[in-house]
Amino acid sequence: MQYLHRVPGRCYKKSKMSRVVSYIPRIAIFAAGVAVAVLTNSRRGRGGIDPAAEQDLKRSIADLAGRMEAQESANATRFAQVETRLDEHASKLADIPSTSQIVAAMEQLLSKTMTSLDERLTTQAHSIEALKTTVTQTDSLLERVLESLDSLESYTDPAELAGVSVAQRAVV
Repeated sequence: MQYLHRVPGRCYKKSKMSRVVSYIPRIAIFAAGVAVAVLTNSRRGRGGIDPAAEQDLKRSIADLAGRMEAQESANATRFAQVETRLDEHASKLADIPSTSQIVAAMEQLLSKTMTSLDERLTTQAHSIEALKTTVTQTDSLLERVLESLDSLESYTDPAELAGVSVAQRAVV
């Protein structure tokens, strides 16, 4: 199992941890070779090895092999956990909208807001025009009413008005 990581601007390369893990079987083979060499040299020199020492050496080699397997298993488990977390993070990143999607959504929202504002301003402009027309019509009507009152006043005699006012004063 090789773990490759992307280096920006370059190809994929092996991480340092994967290199360390690849050395473990080599170290085990080297240790076994050393043990075999020791056994072979001791037999040649004395004609044989002490059975207790041989058993002790075999137990040590078996213990070393067991520890190596346990370490390799632990590393494989840890790498599997890391890979799982990387996959989870990748799926979470895929769910996050991109900058272009966010910008497009903001542009759409701004467009709707501007359209709504334009419609309200148009409605207000129409209302203002209607009010101006109403004010103009009211001014025209008021002017005609005042002209009518002036013309009525000129048709009435000022002496009659003086007599009516004296008569009204006496009644009161």
